[in-house]
Amino acid sequence: MASCKPGRTPTLLLITGVLLAACQTAPPLEESTAWQVRQADLLALTHWQLQGRVNARYQNESHTPRIRWEQDADHYTIRLWGTLNAGATRIEGRPGLVTLEQGNEVRTASSPEALIFEQLGYELPVSQLEYWIRGLPTPDQQHQLELGEFNELIHLQQSGWTVRYEDYRLFGDYSLPRRIEMSRTENNIRLIFVGLDWTVGNPLN
Repeated sequence: MASCKPGRTPTLLLITGVLLAACQTAPPLEESTAWQVRQADLLALTHWQLQGRVNARYQNESHTPRIRWEQDADHYTIRLWGTLNAGATRIEGRPGLVTLEQGNEVRTASSPEALIFEQLGYELPVSQLEYWIRGLPTPDQQHQLELGEFNELIHLQQSGWTVRYEDYRLFGDYSLPRRIEMSRTENNIRLIFVGLDWTVGNPLN
């Protein structure tokens, strides 16, 4: 097994230098393992509900609806109300099909982002938000992250978005954020989720 001790030949010195650099920059095994365990636990959390408020700022417009999100495996229902848009909004989706109901109008699409922007006037990256809101990066996509003292995600950069997490609380067996701020330089957009109250279960009642 290779060690981090210097060698006697130029080749061994080169190898040793690489190993020393790895030893100095690699995260502690305990921290890495704890984050992997936390990710696995949160990915297994596929039945949950949250309620709170989202402050959506897009260019020069601002909307502050209340939000209720119910996730049941790959099926979700998002309700928004109290926004500047007329009436309550209900978004229901599963892979390949999204339905948005607002007043007496019902519209469908293959993905939620364009439909939400068209009808509500601001972006809600639902496809990735399903992961981000639990304190996870979207799987199989490049990202940069920063962990807190207890291996909870406190800063994430992915797909042009910057996500910051605050006020983790224990809901059932899961530590989940109460406040999340998402921002993207393009179109000067910012989403702030506040007062998030989680219900977790498998399945939800």
